[in-house]
Order: sequence, then structure tokens, then C-alpha cells
Amino acid sequence: MIIAIDGPSGAGKSTIAKLVSKNLNFEYIDTGAMYRALAYKAFKNNIPIIDEKIDKMLKTTKIDYLNNSIYLDDEVVDDYIRSENISKIASMISSLGNVRLKMVDLQRSISNNKNVILDGRDIGTNVFPNADYKFFITASVEERAKRRYNELVDKGICVSYDTVLQDIKLRDYNDSSRQIAPLKIADDAIIIDNTNMSIQDIQNKIISIVSEGLNAL
Repeated sequence: MIIAIDGPSGAGKSTIAKLVSKNLNFEYIDTGAMYRALAYKAFKNNIPIIDEKIDKMLKTTKIDYLNNSIYLDDEVVDDYIRSENISKIASMISSLGNVRLKMVDLQRSISNNKNVILDGRDIGTNVFPNADYKFFITASVEERAKRRYNELVDKGICVSYDTVLQDIKLRDYNDSSRQIAPLKIADDAIIIDNTNMSIQDIQNKIISIVSEGLNAL
């Protein structure tokens, strides 16, 4: 079974997907981490985000997702890919056609013959258009910015709320306006606006819907 969770930045997709995967004993695949890993490699090696340069980098790049960790060229890079700078680069790099083709092939390969839950921007529309369940998780841009701002402050990072808000608005625009596999709601997706919902409420709703389907098999 394949569960696809899509939505904009800061909506809580990864947190929800991890919780649901543990409850249902599904394998969780963080597709966003794959793009972040590529962004990290490009940043570390001063590679400009243009097709021909990234295409050359892809030919010598190995990415895998195992046991909730992202591997870049056989090295775990979880601790290096969550900064705001890497997030911005990941948003740019994910708009390149050669990158998306490679990542989609990889995501499908990793998910083959498994019960998986994946979160991202185009899982239900592009990667797995025939997924058994599709959810689109969102929240107001102000709420998403507030969550991200609080997360950064808790980590001791000095940043203003307005800066975070503008960054998320820009990321929303980039994700939804790119030509290849833009962020959008699948026609058959279940929309969950969690602006005023708790993590537990969202988790319970998704598990209830999926469990009902599993029990019917």
C-alpha cells in the first residue's frame, strides 16, 4: 500500500508522515530530504544550480533513504540538510527536470513491493498518481511561518518572523509555479487544513481513514 502526503512548506507533512508510519508499521520515505541532500552537495562543492552543472553532479551522486536517514554518497547527512539556506537551494534544484526524473525513479524503486508513506510536493500527482491514499496537508501561510519561526528560535537561530514569512511565501510560489511537477492538490486527495488542529488530531484522522480501508481488505 502507498500513502501519499503532499502540501506546502511548514504544513507538518514530515512530522505527520513519521507518526502515521510508526502507528501503521509502514516504511517512511522523506522525499524532501532527497532534494535537500542534492542541494547540500551542490552547496558544499560550489556547484551552480543550472541544468548542465547539476546533470554532471547527478552522474556521480548516490542517494538512498534507509531507516529514517538520508544517505548521500554512502554518508548520513541528516544533520547537514535542515538549514534555511539548504532549504532555499533545494527549492531551486527541485525545479530542474533532470533532478526530478532521477528522484522520481529513485522514490519508485525504494517503494517497490513495500507498504510505504511518502511526503513531498508531487507524490500524489506525479510520483504515485495511483497511490492508495492521497492527503494534502496545509495551513495558513501565517501559521506555517509561525511554526517555522518558533522552531528556529528554539534552536537558537536569530531570525525575524517577517523574514521567515517572506521565505515561505517565496517557496510556495516557486513550488507551485515551476513547470515540472508543481505543487498542487490531486483531484482525489483528501484535504486537511491543520491551521487549528493538533498533530494528534491530524494523525488520528489519517489513521482512521487508512485503517478503515485496511480492515475492508
